[in-house]
Amino acid sequence: MRRTIFIAALSSFFYVLAMCMNAKAESEAWKQNTNNNHVLSIQTVGGNPNLEGDVKIDFYGHAAFQITSPVGLKILFDPWRNDPSGAWGLWFPEAFPSIETDVVLSTHAHFDHDAIYSPVASMVLDRMAGVWELADVRIIGLADKHVCISPGVHPWHKAFDEVGIDGCPPNNPGHMDNVIFIIQTGGKRIAIWGDNRADPPPEIVAQLSDLDMLILPIDSSEHLLSYEQSDTLVNVLKPKLVIPAHYLTDGVSSILSTLGDAKTWIDRHSSTQPITGPSFLLNSASLVNRDRHIMYFLSSHQPN
Repeated sequence: MRRTIFIAALSSFFYVLAMCMNAKAESEAWKQNTNNNHVLSIQTVGGNPNLEGDVKIDFYGHAAFQITSPVGLKILFDPWRNDPSGAWGLWFPEAFPSIETDVVLSTHAHFDHDAIYSPVASMVLDRMAGVWELADVRIIGLADKHVCISPGVHPWHKAFDEVGIDGCPPNNPGHMDNVIFIIQTGGKRIAIWGDNRADPPPEIVAQLSDLDMLILPIDSSEHLLSYEQSDTLVNVLKPKLVIPAHYLTDGVSSILSTLGDAKTWIDRHSSTQPITGPSFLLNSASLVNRDRHIMYFLSSHQPN
């Protein structure tokens, strides 16, 4: 009870700050002082997503990851910002860094995933379903649905009842849609779950076979998926590697998010390995004898 009151009080206190820091939602790409020269170079080089090569994974905290293909195409997923309405309080004390990337993608239209105009990018693919290809990267977007019933200690889904909205399919509002992304590059298949429900239809599950890496939302408050749901998904999809996401990240997210750590879930498993920095190199060597092996970042790239 005390924690709830504390969070509510701090949320009100930081309302104005949240509005000022992350209120912009519209594109300001015309103000960028960079151009698409890197993309022009990449598309000239070309490439094959199935050819073996090193794939770099960079963690920017919360659910934001950048994947760099072997030929150098950079794809950033789910950059975060604070809720522009202020209703959900201050989740991120600092704004998302204005890093340069080639492509930005968002799994769904929630503030902690949709700061698509904060990075400096040549392209934005917002909630893309279908197939997109460039050089040595192929991205498949699988349209599905966001979790609509919170299994954890903070029942955020009850907010829908307060305003008379059906948050669950088939009548859910658009912001409760979600896209699962499959990235094929360097001969690897990487799935980014976003905030997707734990029980997508069989035709979605069928396309998530032969995964080398699964990035899955996991935290000790069980904000999106329960531990049992997470374990079930891992055992059904059988990725070689699992990377937790969407948890309280030191230096990036705030306790006002109500999120917990990822370590509590990690410690329930025997096959785990920490990543000492904010970057990880995915290649054939890092996948040897891996079966549902959990790797987790000890740090992330910090906001400026």
